[in-house]
Amino acid sequence: MTTQIAPVIERPVRSRIASARSPFERVSPASRALVLVVMVIFAIYCLLPVWWLVVSATKPPGELFTGNGFWFGDVDLIGNLGALFTAQNGIYTHWLLNSLLYAGVGGAVSTLLSVMCGYALAKFDFPGREAIFGTVLGAVLLPAPILAVPLYLVFSAMGTVNTFWAVFIPSIVSPFGVYLSRIYAASSVPDTLLEAGRIDGASEYRIFLMSVRIMAPAMVTIFLFQFVAIWTNYLLPSLMLADTSLQPVTVGLVGWRAMQGFPVSYSTVITGALLSVIPVIAMFLSLQGFWSKGLAAGAEK
Repeated sequence: MTTQIAPVIERPVRSRIASARSPFERVSPASRALVLVVMVIFAIYCLLPVWWLVVSATKPPGELFTGNGFWFGDVDLIGNLGALFTAQNGIYTHWLLNSLLYAGVGGAVSTLLSVMCGYALAKFDFPGREAIFGTVLGAVLLPAPILAVPLYLVFSAMGTVNTFWAVFIPSIVSPFGVYLSRIYAASSVPDTLLEAGRIDGASEYRIFLMSVRIMAPAMVTIFLFQFVAIWTNYLLPSLMLADTSLQPVTVGLVGWRAMQGFPVSYSTVITGALLSVIPVIAMFLSLQGFWSKGLAAGAEK
């Protein structure tokens, strides 16, 4: 009698154990190996140009197009850095400072405006709120290059082309930032906090400052994405700026590349490209804990 009941009792236990396994554990080893191979291929595809950039930046001009392009030769990184910062009276330093100004200040202002707009759309009920949010969603779907020529025509009519404001003003508008702020405020800022603040007599500005502390991960995420978007933007500043002293590093390096190696060598251009990537990598590494939380909150919503 016992031997007949035992298999019946074991079946539910086995089924519960099988259901308790994670989806990844239920996948066959062959499928997992295939996914791993595909991921490794894509990782190599993405990292190979970065590796070539690092290796090429250490080579002297005479060895850049000779030998193995993916391995080190005679290391002359110090000489390349010296040539980079002295080329054309040190204009590369101006380009870096311009990029930091456009991306840093523009990203900070854009983050503040996005948080204010997203908070208002999430916590205040006013006529046309959903229509405004729908417009923001539509703006998220528009590629940035589509707006470059219309923006140039607008700023040209205003007489602000070839000025700092022609690049800075478009940089402080971030539909994605407004979208993320609205989602994060709706899911993370409790309505009871607003009600308690109003009962205690706090102003809306004071309540907003308290809510901003809760929205810190979203703010860091918005700032990081906007910083990278402004730093890597080429089309808009290339259209707006003719003065080389106002150009960011992206436009300046492309201008050097167009000189075909004279009077600025290709090694100098490659070294400048390597240095221009470092601020973006440093920003990602220093803020990764915050922006991952912000993205996770947006995905959960």
